[in-house]
Amino acid sequence: MIARFEELDWQQTRMGELTLRRRADPATGELIYEVKLKDEYLMSSLFTVAEVQLARIGLAAATGVDLAVLVGGLGLGYTAVTALEDDRVRRLDVIEALPAVIGWHERKLLPVSAQLVDDRRATLILDDFFAVVRGAPEPEDARYDVILLDVDHSPRHALDPSHLDLYTAAGLESLARRLTDRGVFALWSDDPPDTDFMTTLSSVLNDSTAHVVSFDNRLTGGTSSNTVYVATRR
Repeated sequence: MIARFEELDWQQTRMGELTLRRRADPATGELIYEVKLKDEYLMSSLFTVAEVQLARIGLAAATGVDLAVLVGGLGLGYTAVTALEDDRVRRLDVIEALPAVIGWHERKLLPVSAQLVDDRRATLILDDFFAVVRGAPEPEDARYDVILLDVDHSPRHALDPSHLDLYTAAGLESLARRLTDRGVFALWSDDPPDTDFMTTLSSVLNDSTAHVVSFDNRLTGGTSSNTVYVATRR
């Protein structure tokens, strides 16, 4: 029997205390998985619509077949698993900075963990996405057709100050060097569309758009929304 509330894992990380917990909804009995960093809620399986749409919107903008996809930020795994639903994806690399998060999936603690780690196309990589992007560009055959990023709250509200340089023109130019010709970059944000960031994004990549993803918020009884930015390298 699953307890009404369980702490599945707790670890001290370089960013603070990281907790994975599972609780049962008292009204429906549904199991809800939540991640906290210190006292801040990072993610919940109650709200996965935008994570799913990040993958769907990003891949919808991609052309061709045999796509190589890079996901920045593993989290609960919904973006990565949704990307694997696209039959064109031949390779999926997921970069995650916190070993605890990779461990959760390798131990199959989360609802989509088995689906993710048992897929031979998927590779979980322990690294700093932002440091990787800042590094020397990859050779042509190692670039990605799609890069999906879901780490920070928004281009203005980063989990770590060291991430903020990615959202500048110079940072986006470094990221663009990781994309194939007509490669797609898609970014999740918890904030409404940011005009200043759109201007910066458009100065580096083409066809820049901001998609507002709305969903029912069962906690508030209202509607919430996130933003998915998409742009293409030409």
